[in-house]
Amino acid sequence: MQQSHDLVEYGARRVIITITAIFCALLEIVDTTIVNVALNEMKGNLGSTMTEIGWVITAYAIGNVIIVPMTSWLSQQFGRRNYFAASIIIFTVFSFLCGNATNIWELVLFRFLQGVGGGALLVTSQTIITESYPPEKRGMAQAIYGLGVIIGPTLGPPLGGYIVDNFSWPYIFYINIPIGVIATLLTLQFVKSPKYKEKSAASDVDWLGIGLLALAVGSLQYILEKGHDEDWFSSTTIIVLVVAAVLGIFFFIWRELIYDHPIVELRVLKNGNLRVGTFLSFILGFGLYGSTFIIPLYTQATLGWTAQQSGALMIPAALTTAFMMPIIGTLLQKGVKQQYLIGFGMLLFFIYSFWGYKILTPDTGKDAFFWMLIVRGVGMGMLFIPITTLSLSTLKGQQIGQGAAFTGMMRQLGGSFGVAVITTFLARQNDVHKSALVTHLDRTDPDVINRVHMMQQNFIAKGYSPDNALQAAYKALEGMVMKQASVLSYMDVFLYLGIMFLVCIPFVLFVKNKKQKGKVDLSEAMH
Repeated sequence: MQQSHDLVEYGARRVIITITAIFCALLEIVDTTIVNVALNEMKGNLGSTMTEIGWVITAYAIGNVIIVPMTSWLSQQFGRRNYFAASIIIFTVFSFLCGNATNIWELVLFRFLQGVGGGALLVTSQTIITESYPPEKRGMAQAIYGLGVIIGPTLGPPLGGYIVDNFSWPYIFYINIPIGVIATLLTLQFVKSPKYKEKSAASDVDWLGIGLLALAVGSLQYILEKGHDEDWFSSTTIIVLVVAAVLGIFFFIWRELIYDHPIVELRVLKNGNLRVGTFLSFILGFGLYGSTFIIPLYTQATLGWTAQQSGALMIPAALTTAFMMPIIGTLLQKGVKQQYLIGFGMLLFFIYSFWGYKILTPDTGKDAFFWMLIVRGVGMGMLFIPITTLSLSTLKGQQIGQGAAFTGMMRQLGGSFGVAVITTFLARQNDVHKSALVTHLDRTDPDVINRVHMMQQNFIAKGYSPDNALQAAYKALEGMVMKQASVLSYMDVFLYLGIMFLVCIPFVLFVKNKKQKGKVDLSEAMH
């Protein structure tokens, strides 16, 4: 098999390959979040319910997560360049079809197939960038790739908001077409494929493995995305899918370990660094997508901001992360240990979360978020590259692609898991806080009586009859209680997210030092 250092590129070729790969990664990630701000428009245009329109996001995620673990195998079957180019074409064609969809289920089907094309873009572009750089520059290579991955989710909402406000929703899909065409041409011209060992014959293809993987991951993704809407275990569908996911995962692992030509090489997880990196990727996805999800939700639902305002709030943090990436890449090249950077990044994420916990009120001003989000930007920059380089640092050749697929899948699953857990937790905490607040509102309490009386007088001054004014006063009071309860729930989310990252710090430092003997330095890795 061709060694990975035969794929190292220099000069203009490397620049072109890097730009192509980053554009593809960006295309894929921006598309994950750009749709969020356009859901209302689509709902109106396509005449669908809120639950149905949610499938536009879910279908894409399911297509994505099913294909990611298979990318390494598919690259071997068809050659990496051909597979990568085919994925871009599938993604671009279905972007066009998404924009032309005439009803909701057409759109959901096209989004699923767009997700199948998109899943490969992320992992394969990471492998292409890693292998195009000599080993001593791989930290910088991951920094460049990380720019796309961290900025993508943040770029989606403001870009989507701008397009929806100024054009119409199909354009959030059409924007992919020119980029897709250019990326396809550049890929066919410049990207090289490693020489793999012989391909599997059609009879050797692990069709059962593919089926079990699709069943397990598809069911899991559905449970995470839809569990809250369907009230978890009171829904028969959810119970059936939980059983399907558990059995699917169990039999999939068993099948891959005994089969001669597995679709996913699970044995690569014997590598200690990759195991730790896979776990940390899950936590990173949880924090990255969880916080990207909750801040726009809070600013729009509680503070009443527009989609564009909420999206714009996240831009300085994304730019900070972009600024941090090359610095972290340089630090890694100079030999700073990955686990120290990860530990410090997690500490910063805790500070950001605790800060959020402190500043949230029913009317927090825009300025209060600025420095808190800058801290998040620095923390994310310190987490992404060290986790990725740590995961892939002791892998060789073909294993790099397999390792990248695992970390990519875990980051996506961590994100889905994060959003699902946060949504459910918010709903639960809302009820808890509402009940607690209502106990303080005693109708015989003089303060409460005075407050209601003042509100009633205000409504009477606006022309309400005394009876209607009293009803309106009680309704307004209930609204205030609801708002207060939701703010307290958001505060809880920030606090617990922060604690989760804080708890991981000793684990990171402890695990790596124990395994240090078997660890290969990044600059020696993969020679």
